[in-house]
Formats: sequence, structure tokens, C-alpha cells
Amino acid sequence: MKKKYLFLLTLSLFLYLFVGCSQAPIENNPPQEKTQTQNKQQKQKKEEKQEKENIFYVKASQLNVRESHSTKSSIVFKLSRFDKVEVIDNNSYVDENEQHIKWYNVKFITDNNEEKSGWVSSEFLTQNKQELLSEHLKGVDLSKYPKTYEYENNKREKVKGIYVTIHSVLGNSLDRLIKLSNESEINAFVIDVKDDYGNMLFKTDASEKFASKANEKAISKERMSKLVKKLNDNGIYLIARIVTFKDPIYTQYYPERAIINKETGSTFVSKDGLRWASPHDRNLWEYDISIAKEAAKIGFNEIQFDYVRFPASNGGKLDSKLDYRNNSGDTSKAQTVQSFLKYARENISPENVYISADIFGLVGSVPNDMGLGQYWEAVSGVVDYVCPMMYPSHYGNTVYGLDVPDAHPYETVFQSAKDSVYRNRRVDNPATIRPWIQDFTASWVKGNIKYDRAEVRQQIKALNDNGIDEYILWNAGNRYSFEQ
Repeated sequence: MKKKYLFLLTLSLFLYLFVGCSQAPIENNPPQEKTQTQNKQQKQKKEEKQEKENIFYVKASQLNVRESHSTKSSIVFKLSRFDKVEVIDNNSYVDENEQHIKWYNVKFITDNNEEKSGWVSSEFLTQNKQELLSEHLKGVDLSKYPKTYEYENNKREKVKGIYVTIHSVLGNSLDRLIKLSNESEINAFVIDVKDDYGNMLFKTDASEKFASKANEKAISKERMSKLVKKLNDNGIYLIARIVTFKDPIYTQYYPERAIINKETGSTFVSKDGLRWASPHDRNLWEYDISIAKEAAKIGFNEIQFDYVRFPASNGGKLDSKLDYRNNSGDTSKAQTVQSFLKYARENISPENVYISADIFGLVGSVPNDMGLGQYWEAVSGVVDYVCPMMYPSHYGNTVYGLDVPDAHPYETVFQSAKDSVYRNRRVDNPATIRPWIQDFTASWVKGNIKYDRAEVRQQIKALNDNGIDEYILWNAGNRYSFEQ
């Protein structure tokens, strides 16, 4: 009996050990598919790290790229400050003072979208983009900003849009514009939710809290919901235009938060006769972002911030005459604008809507913020869509070598788009470029031409020729050439 008991105990122990050993590998080894995925992810991270280590930026205002690692070799290209290069090799060069100078063999993409390579001296390159910023751009963040590319319940659209005023939405024009959309390539409406005068399209809780007069002419949310459904039923992508820092109604309630003309002591008024609030004003930030969140909840797919800038000050020459009421410790105009867009993104993105920003068309062609606080890299790096206003009528004579840019719709938009695409390559996580283009005749411009369907098509072709496949048409009266 004792032997039988010992036999059974030994057999049980053997089976336990056998089963335990045979199961251990199953627990410790993940499925082959999972292992392959992990290996792929590790390889991708390693490649991204290696690529990042090899990326440099040009420090010099202009840098000669040479055929070999010597100042005596021929120049093959000229790079500009901030241009991005990838180091693929290095070598040393002994100069006339017997100093060893390190040279990098680099490759880069030109503004014509061509890949080139050559040698440059390492002393003119840096991996820290921040050190390249001028004093006027102090505080701007050029690091890679996290974005959600697409929302499951709000898919991206290749927008071919038009601008729609509050008057058009609430009047007899809406059905006409819906008909235009149904019979053409137009698939999106940029609708004033808060217009240039500070008026609301529909009654918002935000306006009731911050500036109740803005709600006086607004429709109810119930009626707005019905309009949204009507537009959705017609397959129209909805973009809420919010005029951001120019707000005559808000400044009535908060005159102490408005920009002040130091010479007169009165509120600053721009050429259109409208008052501006301070872009530094966090109270205004809350107001605009609260409106945006309500627009998102009611059914808009995207929030577009217009006048997200400082007022035109002749390149900053008027700054000494204006008190911008900077009580928030902001370090530059560009940092202020970028900080607002960051704050907007943090607060609006949870609503699963996209964010866009309107900027001057020339911003993509100049190395600064034009005194407006609109620095290309700072804006594109934060928003989902950057919308430069490439109206040919808005470019001064001789810009891009054109006598009257308004008379050259293709050439003007082509060069502006080309520069914008080039600038966008400098951004680690850039926005999609979706320009505003001109669908109106600028009769006030000397030497202007009449704009019709052909001129609009020329502008669209100029964008397409630069790889841009989205656009928005501007006509203040909402009469579009595609309706003819």
C-alpha cells in the first residue's frame, strides 16, 4: 500500500513538471505575427532616430554647396538659412592655416523639388533649429508637435470650398450655393460663425457670457442644427470661420483689453474702421475657443481661425505707437499667435474636429512674420490646415518680378504656392496647405484684369502644378464664377 502511494505521488509530480515545462514556452513566446510587428516597430524607431541624428539646418544666410570637400572646388548650389539637409558622409579639409575643417556630404531637396547633393563645411550647420530664430521670433516652438491626422467619425476631405456669409446662410442665397455645390466640384462651405463685426451666426453660450450683444441677430441652435443637417444631406463639408482678434463687439465690453493708440489714447481702429482686441488677451482666447467648441458640437467638421494675427503695422513700424496690452508675459508676436493656436488645439481637438488658420499669402515667401505674428513654421507646425490668402490682387507691384500681380493669376499663385511648399518641408509635422484664391475683380488695383472662371482655373492649375489639390474661393458677395 505504501509502495503504491509512493508510485502515485511520483507519477503526479512527474506529470506536473512535464506539463509545466511544456507550457512555459507557450507563455513566454508571443505569436510569430506579434514578434514580426514588434521587430518592425523597433526597426522603424531605429531608422527614425538615425534619420534625426543625420538632419541638420543651415545657419548661414547663404551657404555654398561644393562639388568636393574643399573651398577650391566648384559651387553646385546655394542653400539659405534654415534649409534642411541630411548628412550622408563626412571628411576633413586642411586649409591654408593647416587647420582641419570638417566637411559634410549632404543631400537636400531644392525649391524645384529636385534632390541634390554636395559638400558643405560643418561649421555652418546646426541640429538646433531654435538657435536660428531672430529676436522678433523669440519664444516660437519649432519642435515636432503631436497631431491626430484623421478622426474616425470625421474623415478628411480634399476641400474645394467657397466662403459663405451669415447673410447668405440665412437668406435666399443658401439654396443657390447648395445647387452650385451639387453641380460642380465645390464640396465645402467656409461659413461665418463669428464674423468681422463680432456677430454670431447662432446663439452661443460663450457670447452670452462674454459679449451678449453678439447674439442679438443670431438664430437659435435648433434652427442651426436643421441647417447643418440640410448641408450634410447635400454632402457639404462644414468649416466654421471665426474672426479671432479683430472684434468690435468684444472691445465694447472690455475696452481695457483693446489695442490702444498711444498718441490718441483711444482704441486702435484698422483701415476698415473696426476695433481690435489684444492678441495677448487670454479672456478673448477663452471666448473664441468656447465658440469653436460649440460650433464643433453642433456639427461643423473644422474650425478656421481668421485674423489670427496682430493688425497690419507696416512691417512693425507702427509698433512704437501701439500698446498691445501684453500683460501675459508673451515674448514675441509670433510666439503669441502660436501659443493661441496650441491652446486652441488642446481644447478643441477632443471634439474630433480639425483646426485651420488663415495667413497672409506672402508669409510663405518671406523669412519673418511680416510684423503680424504669422511665421510659417510656427503656424504650420501646430494646425491641421494652413490657408495662405494667395489673392493676386493682394500682392504689391513687382512682387515675384510681376509688374501687376493681379494681372497674372497663374504666375502669382504659382510662385506663392512654390514658396509655401518649400517652407512646409522645413516643418517636422506640417499642416496641409489649402490656399484661399481670388474669385472677384479687384477694380481698385491699377492695371487689374477681370476675374472669371478662366482666371480661377489658372489659379487652381498653379496650385496643382505645385502638388496642392485643395483650395477655397473668396468672393465677399458670395457670387462665384462656377455658377455661370
